[in-house]
Amino acid sequence: MPARCIVRGSISISVIEYSAVKDIVRPGETISSDNLVKRLGGKGANQSVAVARAGGVVELVGAVGQDGVWVRDELRGTGVGVGAVSITEANTGRAIIQVTDLGENSIILFKGANYASLPTYTVPPDTTHIVLQNEIPLQSTIEYLARGSSSGISTIFNPSPMLAPEQLKIFPWNQVTWLIVNSGEALDLCKALNLEVGAANPSASTVDTAKPLVTLLSISMPTTNVVCTLGADGLLAQFAQFTQSEPLYLPASPLQGTTRDTTGAGDCFTGYMVAGLMRLEGQPTSDDYVAVLKRAVQAAGMCVESRGAAASIPLDADVAARLNTAL
Repeated sequence: MPARCIVRGSISISVIEYSAVKDIVRPGETISSDNLVKRLGGKGANQSVAVARAGGVVELVGAVGQDGVWVRDELRGTGVGVGAVSITEANTGRAIIQVTDLGENSIILFKGANYASLPTYTVPPDTTHIVLQNEIPLQSTIEYLARGSSSGISTIFNPSPMLAPEQLKIFPWNQVTWLIVNSGEALDLCKALNLEVGAANPSASTVDTAKPLVTLLSISMPTTNVVCTLGADGLLAQFAQFTQSEPLYLPASPLQGTTRDTTGAGDCFTGYMVAGLMRLEGQPTSDDYVAVLKRAVQAAGMCVESRGAAASIPLDADVAARLNTAL
């Protein structure tokens, strides 16, 4: 049976200002931007596009307003199933993004239709993976997580934007098959769960700082695979079903050119990782998981070489070609 993925997530119109400045605007400061574009965005939409471009069968469950019908149409054009994308009376969600000339970004979110009530959705019986994030109502995330967990579906949770500490404490982490966090989110989660986080060492590398956090999370969530992305420093991973003396480390993929825009790179990674998991059959080995993560790292690296979020997510054939070149 072919794998099938459901993404319950956000859909936004990304209003992106490309600013020829060294830093994101500061309080009380007025700056000029040299470009302004509107594009498809939102973590749910971005991750869905990444799954589709990586060759996976994916359906997005979400909502847009009348002002976002073109967004739904664009999603359909990328290969994402949009039968469960509702048109609501609320305005489509917005992501107001500043991007510096170094590729760094700052994002302000407007919830809009992402928080609208949706029709009851029946998860198709052939669903194998459910992907969730935090730009939709928390209750909806928890409901879909419970549905997946109770049905033996692999659940992938990317808790971004990060929940409040009190929400993190009561979240059903035991229902998460794969947890994807960045280093800052890993630290926030460890603190919220009252895990023994040692004193920060300012001279330690990003990798060495994140390793104990990944270990703590994997110990506190023994049935969950933990992946911690480190941007230009690669990633760390601890697999629940395999014995590891310490988290696996994978470096970031070399870029061809410079970093132009990091917006959406994490979503690109998530989507490619999920599509890779969907390809696995039988009982995967740790080497299988490593290969999946390497491909996702390569895709995310290619994503930052172009501007935009969903628009910069590479096609699977291009990722494969880059991987072959690197061999």
